[in-house]
Amino acid sequence: MAEFTHVDEKGHVRMVDVTDKKSGHRVAVAQGEISMNADTLKKILDQTVKKGNVLETARIAGIMGAKKTSELIPMCHPLNLTHVSIDFFPDTEEHSLRIEATARLIGKTGVEMEALTAVTTTALTIYDMCKSYDNRMTISNIYLLRKSGGKSGTFVRN
Repeated sequence: MAEFTHVDEKGHVRMVDVTDKKSGHRVAVAQGEISMNADTLKKILDQTVKKGNVLETARIAGIMGAKKTSELIPMCHPLNLTHVSIDFFPDTEEHSLRIEATARLIGKTGVEMEALTAVTTTALTIYDMCKSYDNRMTISNIYLLRKSGGKSGTFVRN
């Protein structure tokens, strides 16, 4: 089992010291899903939601969420992200949107948390903008798809 790097030898919580680590190109891709009723998805895709363009607003929120990750998650390093993107994959049969977020940087620590936060913030924004139509929307299946860079190398979910 991997050692917990956020706990010192006395059991005290700490921020991991990355001072002496080499910088490298790091990428993380995460995804999540928001399910809703068919009419709500249609309104989103047709851009007829009263609050405005849901997907573009959610995309901006996701990017902002990635940039604020260190303010939300204890012990996350503030990172100088070089790229964040949010993509949407509608499924009209399942009445859902799959959200995929990619985060990149040249740095000393990974960007998994930033990609995951981007997905979560995106999904929450969709919920917020559409809750008056459908308060039964469900946010689910948020996880890391793949990451590269760093000492642990490449990870790809099967």
